[in-house]
This record gives sequence, structure tokens and C-alpha cells, in this order.
Amino acid sequence: MIIFRLIGESFRFAFDALRQNKMRTMLSLLAITIGIFTIIAVFSAVDTFRGKLQSSVDKLGSNTIYVQKWPWSFGDNYPWWKYMNRPQPSLRDFAALRERMENAQGITFEISTSDRTIKYRSNSVEGINVSAASHDFDKTWNFELQAGRYFTETESNNGAPVLLMGADIADGLFDGDDPIGKQVQVLGRRLTVIGVFKKEGEDMLGTSLDKNVNVPVNFAKSVLDIQNERYGPQITVRGNDNVSLEEVESELKGLMRSIHRIRPGQEEDFALNKTTIISNQLDSMFTMVNWAGWIIGGFSILVGGFSIANIMFVSVKERTNIIGIQKSLGAKNYFILLQFIFESISLCILGGLLGLLLVYLVSLLIGAVSGFYIILGLNNILLGIWISIVIGTISGFWPAFSASRLDPVEAIRS
Repeated sequence: MIIFRLIGESFRFAFDALRQNKMRTMLSLLAITIGIFTIIAVFSAVDTFRGKLQSSVDKLGSNTIYVQKWPWSFGDNYPWWKYMNRPQPSLRDFAALRERMENAQGITFEISTSDRTIKYRSNSVEGINVSAASHDFDKTWNFELQAGRYFTETESNNGAPVLLMGADIADGLFDGDDPIGKQVQVLGRRLTVIGVFKKEGEDMLGTSLDKNVNVPVNFAKSVLDIQNERYGPQITVRGNDNVSLEEVESELKGLMRSIHRIRPGQEEDFALNKTTIISNQLDSMFTMVNWAGWIIGGFSILVGGFSIANIMFVSVKERTNIIGIQKSLGAKNYFILLQFIFESISLCILGGLLGLLLVYLVSLLIGAVSGFYIILGLNNILLGIWISIVIGTISGFWPAFSASRLDPVEAIRS
């Protein structure tokens, strides 16, 4: 009960100091407010970007590996000359993997071509992406259909002139009419619409299917040279749910080396790309941004800490006679010490809450202007309060310690 009463009195002293010296206290708290605002704003922005990017990466599949010619790399020194003469993933590779792979729930051969036009009667949609994939596309890619159905195995094997289209394309061509069963023209051929992808919205990696048309790869063979590098052929392998990604990658690497007849010790002529490469790069990038936020905000908080310490020394000076009276009535040193430390913490928490409020208001403003809403999460709110408590404790300790060591007689006489 004494501790709670002590905390209550400390808050009352803090707010009395704020009320009696508004300008002095607010200017001293300004550095704390700016520091907390900078750190929490950076962390909130990073968490929001990380969440959106990670959700985009997750759409590619956390247990999915892409067999491609070029490895994914984000460094400055990319040895492109080593990979130029590599062969493209081929239908032969795909057939061999599908026959011999044991730990895969789905394997697809995929190509894509961009900036195409699709037409229906007098309506057309330009700038679409046309993808062709083998039958297991629904097992290696995360998507839902809002209308129609997926390809049958017979349609995939025979290369039937059918397609799935994105929601934006369906809206642009049919103006709200049912697209299922309608014939459209794309790649110079007439194809029948059998399904429409559920609208996803644009993500930060541009992996949305909203402006995408998907056809069976055996149909695309009759229209395009699907093994040409310009169409980016790749083999997508999604491992079984009960098998680790490392195990799937190890089996896939062994099979590809066997299919390409690569001798032991010889370097691979293919790349196995996975989403963890992107995730690790995002982690390192955002870690650097977080450190920048700590450094920039840390200087403001350091200045704020000195300001709070200055306020507390002034507060001790102004209340020296009160301290003498309290000690003469039996107040222990720790009581005086905790009283001023709690007062310092109260002032810092007030500055921290103002900083958090500023982050919230700025995030609302950015969201209203750009449509990109920065999320102020509970973890960052608690972090801001924790930083305020730590700074308040450090800044208030020496003034509180000096107050607790005052001689009661000398303090009353002052």
C-alpha cells in the first residue's frame, strides 16, 4: 500500500510540476517525444512493410522451390557470366522429375509472356500477362476461383483451348456479365473461359493474378516456343507438408544432377531458388533500417534524458525544505529516492505517450493521403513505454539519490 501511495504522490508531483511550469516542462519533454516518435515510427513502418512483403512472399509458397537458369541474388557482385551458358529448364527435365520425385505434392512446368492483349467482341484489355502451366499448377500456386472451375486432366494433357482469367480482366471484358463459357481471343487464338481467379489486389511483389490469363502448357506449345528463354521457363516444385524444405531441396538437387549427368564435384548448371532467399534478404535490409531508427531516435532520447535530469535537479532544489520536513517526520532515504525516480518516470512516460500519439496521427494522415496504412502495433506501443521508463529511471536516479542524501536540518533551513 505504501508503494502504491508513493507512486500516486509521485504522479501528483509530476503533474504539479507540469501545471506550474508548463513551458519549461513541455520543452524538456519535446526531445523525449521526438525520440520516441522517430524510433516507433521507423519500427511501425518497418513492421508494416515487412508484413506486406512477407504475405506476398508467402503466396509463392514457403515449401516451394523454383528450378531456373538464373539464381536469385541481391548482392552487388552478381557473376552473370557463369550462368549465361546454362541450359533452360526443359520439358525433359520436368518429365523426369515428375516421374522420379518422391517428396513433392506438385510439380509444374511454367512459362509466361507479358504485355499481351485479350479481346471479347468490341472489348479488349491490354497489358495482361499470359501464363502457361502443366496440370499441377493448382498444387504449386496458392489461388482461389470466384467462378467456374479448374482445368481437367484431359484438358491439360490434350492442350484444350481453354483458360482461366483474372478478376480485373473479367470486369474489363464482360462488364459484370458471366464470363464462363464465353470465347475470347488471345495469342491469336480463340479460347473458352472456364474459370475466373478470385480478386486478390496488387501486392508489393506484383504477384497478383488479377490481370493474369492461365492456359494449359500443352496448348501454349502450339502457339509459342515454350522453351525459349524470352518466356522464362521454370519448373516449380512444392514439397509435401510433412517434409522439410531442406529435404525436398536435397532430393531435387540430386535428381537434377542425375538428369543433367553432372559428375561429382562439378558445379551445377541450374539454380534452385526458394522464398527463404527473399525472406533472409528482407530481414537483413529491415535490420539495417531498425538500427538507423535506433541511432537517429537515440540522439533525441539522449538529449531528452539530460533535459529530464535537469528538471529533476530543479525540482529537488525547489522542494528541498519539503524533503527536510518529510525526513524529519521519519521518511526513509529510499522513500525520497523512489519518490523522485517515479516522478522522473512519470514525466518520461508522458513524453513517450505524446510521441506514440504523434505516430498514430501521422499514420492516419499517410493512410488518408496515400491509402497505405502504417500499423501501430501493441508491441511497438509497449516498446515506447518501456523506453520511456528506462530513460526516466536513468535520468532521475542521480537527482533522486542526491535528494535522498540531504541532511534534514540543513534541508529545512534552506
